[in-house]
Amino acid sequence: MLHSTIPKLTFILFKISIVCLLFSCNPKTTEYKQLENPDFFREAVQNLTDISVYDIFSPPVASRVYVYPSIAAYEVIASAYPDRYQSLAGQLNGLTESPEISVNVNPYLAAIYAYNIVGKTLIFSEDKMTDFQNQFEQRLIDLSIPRRIRKNSMRYAEKVSSHILKWSKTDNYHQTRTFPKYTVLEEDNYWKPTPPDYMDGIEPNWDQIRTLAIDSSSQFSPKPPLKFDLSKGSPFQKQLFEVYEVGKTLSTQQRDIANFWDCNPYVTYHKGHAMFATKKITPGGHWIGITSIASKKANSDFTETVAAFAEVSIALFDAFISCWDEKWKTLVVRPETLINKYYDEDWLPVLQTPPFPEYTSGHSVISTASAEVLTKRFGNSFPFLDTTEVRYGLPARHFKSFLQAADEAAISRLYGGIHYRMAIDQGVVQGRKVGQYINQNIITEKI
Repeated sequence: MLHSTIPKLTFILFKISIVCLLFSCNPKTTEYKQLENPDFFREAVQNLTDISVYDIFSPPVASRVYVYPSIAAYEVIASAYPDRYQSLAGQLNGLTESPEISVNVNPYLAAIYAYNIVGKTLIFSEDKMTDFQNQFEQRLIDLSIPRRIRKNSMRYAEKVSSHILKWSKTDNYHQTRTFPKYTVLEEDNYWKPTPPDYMDGIEPNWDQIRTLAIDSSSQFSPKPPLKFDLSKGSPFQKQLFEVYEVGKTLSTQQRDIANFWDCNPYVTYHKGHAMFATKKITPGGHWIGITSIASKKANSDFTETVAAFAEVSIALFDAFISCWDEKWKTLVVRPETLINKYYDEDWLPVLQTPPFPEYTSGHSVISTASAEVLTKRFGNSFPFLDTTEVRYGLPARHFKSFLQAADEAAISRLYGGIHYRMAIDQGVVQGRKVGQYINQNIITEKI
């Protein structure tokens, strides 16, 4: 009798173990399909963008605000689905393995939690992130997600977030906050603060920030800028005069392109003694928006969406470091400074000149790098309607591909009157090299 009972008991225990494996004991399986909707993650990204706009982060700093939350979320997904996704540990400079996923964790929920936790440490307006988190938590309650799942997912998200934040603190960002400001040089060829606010140069030590994928800030240094020479007919003078002439003869379409890709996070306006300002997304924020649009159009699932944001944010981060290395090394003067001094003291560019040196064009570098990464993921022929700027009062624009959008972003700087053609052309080359290097050396999805 005893012998006949043992096989039955063994069979029952086997069945129980299978059920446990497939459901509550398997962290890689979710019982709550509604959490697999990638819109939940896209909303978290948009919230971080909104806070970044409110807090007025500079373009380089904003790239840092985006990248660490994206990596934290991705590492949650990679831990949950190791057969499909490759951890970024060992691929990104200094990043080690994240904690293994725990039981009874919903990986989609944990990824959103991790994104918000890390993001909250990188912004000023923590109350806005708290409000978003509270609203999200209420939605989970409304969806009848058990407290046990929410609690376990939060605990795991906190472990991963702690790991990523500890790593982030070694990127030299906090040390560079204490470095001296740029001292303005008198010679005509060197960058000087520009009107209307004559702001100090932004992030002159950004080249000291640790890169993520590329070897160093100077790995993809472009060709040197043209020799400074204001004599009539010199290569430099021709490019300077081109900016001046284009600015006087802009078509409506060219002006629209300049405004669409302005992406200046803080534009000031002066009228008499009064001053007011508008806040907008940064160039990096615009490409994060395009990533959201592309992932939705491609019907990417939750994990693919997280991977796309991680890839683009890494490209943005390294592209800004590469570009800023060149800017503060060459210190090329902005067109507005020379045009006002030597051609027309009343001339104004269409766009407000940003407060940092001219060469190379930041938008050209980061847009091309982002486009290269997005092209690898979604394809070379990927028409899309870019609605990123609609919330800031500008109409949507249609593009046939990411690279076409990047090319338009690049030339917009000439139309805007803030860059010479050399900075645009070489910025595109520089960005292409950064993007292609990331495509070749960073693995997310396993083949």
